[in-house]
Parts: sequence; C-alpha cells; structure tokens
Amino acid sequence: MTTPTALIPAQAAARLDDYTVIDVRTPGEYTSGHLPGAHNIPLDHLHTALPALKAAAARGALLMVCASGNRSTTACTQLAAADIPATTLTGGTTAWAGEGHTLHHPDNATAVWPMERQVRLAAGSLVVLGLAVGTRWRPARWLSAAIGGGLIFSAATNTCGMAAALAKLPHNQPRTTDLDATLQALQD
Repeated sequence: MTTPTALIPAQAAARLDDYTVIDVRTPGEYTSGHLPGAHNIPLDHLHTALPALKAAAARGALLMVCASGNRSTTACTQLAAADIPATTLTGGTTAWAGEGHTLHHPDNATAVWPMERQVRLAAGSLVVLGLAVGTRWRPARWLSAAIGGGLIFSAATNTCGMAAALAKLPHNQPRTTDLDATLQALQD
C-alpha cells in the first residue's frame, strides 16, 4: 500500500502539467469551476474508476482534488488501498482559487451549489422544521436534536453522512455517458 502525499496550490500550479488531475466532487460542483484539465470522477464512483485510474497512474502522477481537501484525501486513501499512488491538493479548489489560480468552467453549464452549502441548507432547514413542528407536536423537536448530533459527529469524525446522501441526488450525479467518456480518456 502506498502513502498519500499532499501539495499546496503553489506547488501544484508549478507542476500541474506533470499530473493527471482528478476532481472527486459531484458533477454539479465540478461545473462550478475546476482545475485546468481536470477529469471528474465523483468520490462515490471511484471504485468503478479503479482500472482507469491504475492505467493513468502507470503513465504519470495523479492529483486528487475536491473543494476543501477532505474528499480528495479520502480518495487518496482508497487509491492507496488499491496500490495506486496519488497526491491530494491541500485546501482543494477553494485554496486554489484563493491563491489566484484559474478555475475552468464548462461552456453552457449550470452551476450547482457546493456540497458544503447544500449540507448547510438541508441541516438548517431540518432544524427549523423540527423546531417549528415541535411547537405543536413536541416529539418533532427530536429531529432538531438528531441533526445537531449528526453535525457534532460529522465535525468530530471529519465525515458527513448528509453530504453522502445529498451526493446521490440527481443534480449531483454524473450522466453515465460523461463518466464513461472520462474513464475512456484516462485509459488511452
């Protein structure tokens, strides 16, 4: 098993042409802006892409990217378990753009909110719903307590079940043809 490594945006920008860049965010997040030349393979489809990623890694280094670096670190860990070396971009596209590097946007693509924003909307809405319904039916307040507990667990474990659930929504899923084309491009 290989050990994942990390690069800060300045290091990645200096050597970007040396990497095959894989963006593990949802397709909607990817269309909101991605590193130049990045291929989109959502984290929950990574297992399907292992043969293509192994072929790409045999030709050169892989750079895994997400919004903040959490999902790309998870991707690197999964790839390391499959003996595929990969590097993560520390701070993700947020840090990349924050340092003034260019993000590419597909033509005519509609951007979807970043996953973190989707989670905040869903969690906040459920808490307010639980409190509002709880004024008439007291057991509904447990919904707010459960969401609060889930957020604490999420922070403590650096995972997010709500993000995993939201990633399964249709606007966050790749079209099969897009994923197939990406996997084919990585194998060539």
